[in-house]
Amino acid sequence: MAEITAKDVKALRDATGAGMMDAKRALTDADGDFEAASQILRERGLAKAATRTDRENVEGAVALVANGTRAALVHLKCETDFSAKSAAFIALVGDMANAVLADGEGAVDGFTGALEDLKLTVKENIEVGRATLVEAADGNTLDTYLHVQDGRGVNGVIVEGAGVDAESLHQVALHIAFAKPTALSREEIPADLVEQERASLLEVTKAEGKPEQAWDKIVEGRMSGWYRESVLLEQGLHGDKTSVKDTLGGGEIARFVQAYLGG
Repeated sequence: MAEITAKDVKALRDATGAGMMDAKRALTDADGDFEAASQILRERGLAKAATRTDRENVEGAVALVANGTRAALVHLKCETDFSAKSAAFIALVGDMANAVLADGEGAVDGFTGALEDLKLTVKENIEVGRATLVEAADGNTLDTYLHVQDGRGVNGVIVEGAGVDAESLHQVALHIAFAKPTALSREEIPADLVEQERASLLEVTKAEGKPEQAWDKIVEGRMSGWYRESVLLEQGLHGDKTSVKDTLGGGEIARFVQAYLGG
């Protein structure tokens, strides 16, 4: 029997996208013949992972773990809810979140082999959508929220507050989960995006036949409405008239991160 080296296994994995153990078994069965092993993997349906990367993966699961002033959020994406609800998928995203909490965002790189093996098992395009570690600054506090559906996390939030009481901070976390703001403040929105929206609203205002002297005022009013749709501090908490900023009792939101299916 031919000797199968780690280099041989890696070469077959790189060429076919197969998992490590599958590649090794194929080489063993083919007595070390690279082309024969590749054919074995194709016949077993294990050499197709590399062709799946262009398929849409709006399903998946979100895992969130926290420990005092540290919290980690990982979003693992796949194509179907069937795969996302599987024990193996949920366990993997949970393990990744715990690793990020312990060792930082780069810890997800250590799961490459496990990801490849899972891709080949479920035959789907699986990838990490987000992996974030949040460490609160001195004196700040964190709050988290994970919305669970059918046994898996589907929407996770971490929010950091300064001088905000625990209940108020938790309400903000809940609000973020369902309002899905894209920025903390107006300053975080790219200037080119703001100008694009302003120009679009000006054209709409002109088309409505509004008097020219009123254009600037009308556009600014509409811009304020646009900001309220996407800026956390300007949104009404839980849809109420009172803005998030006005519920903080003089405190501040330092930052937030969110991951959700389809986002």
